[in-house]
Amino acid sequence: MGAVFWVKRYLLAAVPLFAILAAVEWFKGSTALADYASAFAWAFFAAWIFTAASYRRYRKMESCSVCENISQRGKAKK
Repeated sequence: MGAVFWVKRYLLAAVPLFAILAAVEWFKGSTALADYASAFAWAFFAAWIFTAASYRRYRKMESCSVCENISQRGKAKK
């Protein structure tokens, strides 16, 4: 997984999050540039945390514990 993969993953997290946060600001009636800058900053940092955590799991070859629990639960019911 190269740099392009991680950039795409980051953008897939940051862009929708910014759109949601900006829409919330717009629906609240705040149209100040500072409100949209705040939405951008929150989206930037939240997406960075998401991507960094994914990259860390990838580098340490750890699987997602939530995904394992879901797959084990599905196998137990059968």
